[in-house]
Amino acid sequence: MELSTGAGDPDLDQRLSDELDAFNASATGDLDVAPQQELTVRADDADGLAGGVSGWTWGTAAGIAMTWVRADHRGTGLGARLMTQFEEEARRRGCTHAFVTSFTFQAPAFYERLGYREILRWDAVPDVGHDDVHLRKDL
Repeated sequence: MELSTGAGDPDLDQRLSDELDAFNASATGDLDVAPQQELTVRADDADGLAGGVSGWTWGTAAGIAMTWVRADHRGTGLGARLMTQFEEEARRRGCTHAFVTSFTFQAPAFYERLGYREILRWDAVPDVGHDDVHLRKDL
């Protein structure tokens, strides 16, 4: 057996994701709602990508992996519109709650304004002076 360490490895990431999806499906059996699926919402304008949300739904849970809005659209309501559309699709898929993680230098207050509440905080992650905030919202 050979171990190797390196930078990003898209093939490894895809294989790990596929293997974990298969394991999770066998461990949970048939869920009452749709199995794990990706969920994305994007906004484009004349200049290209203006913002987006990327995540997943699985069982009754929705997870938000990434949210981003281009600087010239921040504060315009675009982020809230993207999140609303994400949550509506998650509900349509049978989800009853959503989760997101945000560092304190990112947007935890944005998520709180949308009804998310803090459920966990890891102090000093990624470093002293910043925290990793985990939030949840009932849909």
